[in-house]
Amino acid sequence: MPKTFRLTAALSIALATLLAGCSFQSNSPRSSTNKAESATESGNPVALAKKPAIPSLASPDNPDPAIQQQIEQYFNGFAAKGFAKQSQGMWIQAGNTLLANHQGTVPLPAASLTKVATSLAALQTFGPDRQFITQIGATGPIQNGVLKGDLVIQGEEDPFFVWEEAIAIGNHLNDMGIKQVTGNLIITGKFYMNFESSPLKSGNLLKQGLNAQSWPPAAQTQYKTLPPDTAKPQVAIAGSVQVKPSPPSNVKPLIQHYSFPLAELLKKMNQYSNNKMAEMIASSVGGAKVVAFKAAQAAGVSQSEIILVNGSGLSPLNRISPRAVCAMFLALERYLQPYNMTIGDLFAIVGQDEGILNQRKLPPFLVVKSGSLNTVSALAGAFPTQQQGIVWFATMNGGNNLEGFRAQQEALLQNFVNQWGTVQSLPDELKPNPERIGKTSGNKMLN
Repeated sequence: MPKTFRLTAALSIALATLLAGCSFQSNSPRSSTNKAESATESGNPVALAKKPAIPSLASPDNPDPAIQQQIEQYFNGFAAKGFAKQSQGMWIQAGNTLLANHQGTVPLPAASLTKVATSLAALQTFGPDRQFITQIGATGPIQNGVLKGDLVIQGEEDPFFVWEEAIAIGNHLNDMGIKQVTGNLIITGKFYMNFESSPLKSGNLLKQGLNAQSWPPAAQTQYKTLPPDTAKPQVAIAGSVQVKPSPPSNVKPLIQHYSFPLAELLKKMNQYSNNKMAEMIASSVGGAKVVAFKAAQAAGVSQSEIILVNGSGLSPLNRISPRAVCAMFLALERYLQPYNMTIGDLFAIVGQDEGILNQRKLPPFLVVKSGSLNTVSALAGAFPTQQQGIVWFATMNGGNNLEGFRAQQEALLQNFVNQWGTVQSLPDELKPNPERIGKTSGNKMLN
């Protein structure tokens, strides 16, 4: 059956207050249009020959003496300023070779590096092409532009249903002949809008979004990012928003809304360190403990090295060892390889992707996730070099020195890139799959 899908437009700041990354990090949502696009279909992994071998997790013993000495000096500098060495951690490996290890197997406050675990567990559970479907239906007939009954929404945990989705659905309802609803807006299942986890709040936002006459300033701002020929929906709902445990027995399906595929949702979550998206995705997996279990199992590390109380990192109780962080990145790389994808499809590429890393002074071509709380600064991922190839690393710093930690992390990585040789482009092991650029959210009209 054909599906109507929407292209992705420019990033905007209209919902920035709804996006919550780790402390001191701003976020930005995306805008989209309601133009038709080909359907995003799930597919089987593509088996390609001669793929590069993914490294194994290195043994924690026998690091490279010269690199280990540099790292010891690095942490001695923090200790001289009063920051305890036992609050710092580092793991660096190139290929299967350990370069440096400082408390690499000790779980430390991870902040938003938690989202690496959430990403891994979600992929293990759903696969990269999973789309979350929101069902829109009605309980009565449509006569002369009026739906004589209730409009019913059945949510399925779409974590990126925002104003643009409401506008597109409102226009589809108008195309189906619905301009008024005599009954209520009924919300069932886990329906989120604008990163609100409350179904009642989300329902009220949707009610506003479906009718341009009731748009708040944020919706007006988002509308301006859409193509100039985008219609303004008019679906006036006379009744109230009601949350019910199950849909009415007489509901008739009208529209299916498909979220972005999971891989693209994870990229957005990680680029902007969106805590609310992370919590929603972790919830869909089964919660923080399930995320920790699945991530440790997939990464091949002890459960004691990944300890989580939430899926976002907004707690100092979330603790992950530097080794486990690297192991999760390697596990993601292994998982994605049969799909012709890399960690570049899930995490920000410095110098190429917009996001919270824009203000960091990091070398180009790093594929990384950062994490920050008031007393935690962490950075992990991979960077390409001429001499060492792909270097996998995780650095975790604890203490009241956020900006200082960031500056030292940036200086250390730049030093390593200078020492081991810069590259002119992303290697294949880190390149995102260009075929996924067009994958977006969309709607299928059922009537």
